[in-house]
Amino acid sequence: MSDATLHSVTQDPDDFAVQIADSIESFIVATTEVAKGDEPDSAVPFLLLEISQLLLAGGRLGAHEDIVPDERYEPDAGPDLDVDELRERFAVMLEPVDVFSEVFDPYEPRKAPVPARISDSLADIVTDLRHGLAHYRAGRTSEALWWWQFSYFSNWGPTASATLRALQSLVAHVRLDQPLADLAGLDTDEDLTEDDLAEEAGRVMIEEIAGPLGLGRRKV
Repeated sequence: MSDATLHSVTQDPDDFAVQIADSIESFIVATTEVAKGDEPDSAVPFLLLEISQLLLAGGRLGAHEDIVPDERYEPDAGPDLDVDELRERFAVMLEPVDVFSEVFDPYEPRKAPVPARISDSLADIVTDLRHGLAHYRAGRTSEALWWWQFSYFSNWGPTASATLRALQSLVAHVRLDQPLADLAGLDTDEDLTEDDLAEEAGRVMIEEIAGPLGLGRRKV
């Protein structure tokens, strides 16, 4: 299936695979556009919206019965496209708020939060989604759905969920006039405890990030 036939009128728009593929391609296109930095003032709210919509597709994949690919071994989808430029663009754009803390597994008792980066997360999500899209465009629909479902559980789903929580928290902090803990000084390669995170966290005034990231207060 080529790019030209991805949205062919002969495809049933109610078909599960078509809807999932459309949602995933829409996220990739939109996220790539945001990374260009043409409208930095709306970056965070737009990313919040896009990841929310992506997770709806992920939820549908998660609720679906196990998808079994047609072939026993995964066909070669070709090399994954480089996402370093996307990662770097987001790292620069989101520099004041790029680092956040997350709990990797909420069901693992007394698991300490770890630092993560929104820019890394977005690049990782796009990499996973593109891999499945390569199968879909080649006509290997069951392989694409299997990959998207598997990687939703194993990687891009948890990553997107954590990123959504960070973005939602960021917007809430600004709209509610609550100062943010600054994790920009943390090294995401370190294995830090909760006490370490608290000790390293500083205070960032809302006005330093609200304007540039399009997070001004709105009346409700």
